[in-house]
Amino acid sequence: MTVRAAGAVVVRDSGSTPLVCVVHRPRYDDWSLPKGKIDKGESEEDAARREVLEEAGVSGLLVANRRTSTSYIDNRGRDKSVTYFLMKYTSGRFTPNDEVDDIAWLPPDEAAARLTYKHDELVVRQLLDDSQGITEA
Repeated sequence: MTVRAAGAVVVRDSGSTPLVCVVHRPRYDDWSLPKGKIDKGESEEDAARREVLEEAGVSGLLVANRRTSTSYIDNRGRDKSVTYFLMKYTSGRFTPNDEVDDIAWLPPDEAAARLTYKHDELVVRQLLDDSQGITEA
């Protein structure tokens, strides 16, 4: 059985370049993108919004037609499939919680380099491919 999850590459304006939100999970001592399991009856979009709010404390708007998926074996040996959306930050503020003890807002290349897992780095690069822009909602 495949574990289904959803998350987002959250970006916020900072002038000349967007900043990307990456989260530190103390349980795994890794840097990742905000994501989590999809609840029964929940859409991928709603799960992504909920997980970003729960883990990073922020809300945003999903950018139309900007999504990608990745699959890998999780730390329990299960197949995991994650759908990621591009999300434009609108509000909120991080408070450390049980899952995430720190976040960082970094330029895209720095965010990609900080991420522990190669599949997360590829997601950032795919969703921030500037061919469609990030302001379309």
